[in-house]
Amino acid sequence: MGGALLRSIIEIPRQPLARVTGGLYLSFILALTLADTVGHVGVGDVDLAYDALAADPSQTAVGLTFAMLSAFLFVLAAWGLFVLLKPVNLELALLFLMLNAIGVAIQMASYVPVILAMLATDTPWLAAAFSPPQVESLQRLSLDVQVHSFVTAQLFFATWLFPLGYLVYRSGFLPRFLGVLLVLDGLAVFLWFLQGMLLPDNPELVIPGLALSFIAEAGLGLWLLLKGVKDEPVAAA
Repeated sequence: MGGALLRSIIEIPRQPLARVTGGLYLSFILALTLADTVGHVGVGDVDLAYDALAADPSQTAVGLTFAMLSAFLFVLAAWGLFVLLKPVNLELALLFLMLNAIGVAIQMASYVPVILAMLATDTPWLAAAFSPPQVESLQRLSLDVQVHSFVTAQLFFATWLFPLGYLVYRSGFLPRFLGVLLVLDGLAVFLWFLQGMLLPDNPELVIPGLALSFIAEAGLGLWLLLKGVKDEPVAAA
């Protein structure tokens, strides 16, 4: 009885949690967009990232800050989705939470080369040991490693969407079309992963898929923020 009372006290109301989760998901998307726009950190072009670093290192620092913030917000959004969807199927909810966490860990590790590129700008002993063209080559290589490492994370960001989409579809308190969009989003991100690893010189191949990803994930965030969830019994999978 005491355990049941404790659970009732700490239980999070679903409707406020849904709205907070939607806000976190949209904030993650916004922060990731700002990281790419301001400092070209993330999936940006290496030449643009180097030009931003060479012109104003603080611009890269701001972009990197937004990128790290986006990873933090993504973990929180995934946790909110886990709490909402675990009554549908706990095992699958744990699976998508784990895949998301691994992807975010790789994403955070991908930012280390950006820090190296920033440090190379104002390191006296490095400037004394290497010529300016060599330092530039080191910075470009570091930024290129960052992009490829971020692409590696997409393997996990693709696969987390499959159990997530399935649970949204089966939940009964979220619209089924969102679940379908999320599964299609998973396929699109997986194709992005393959393109980045196998055809890195053809980024145009994934533009339609990225558009679908934005619609699916921004749509999920907006629905949770504005509509919340239906107060209906959970349809157990």
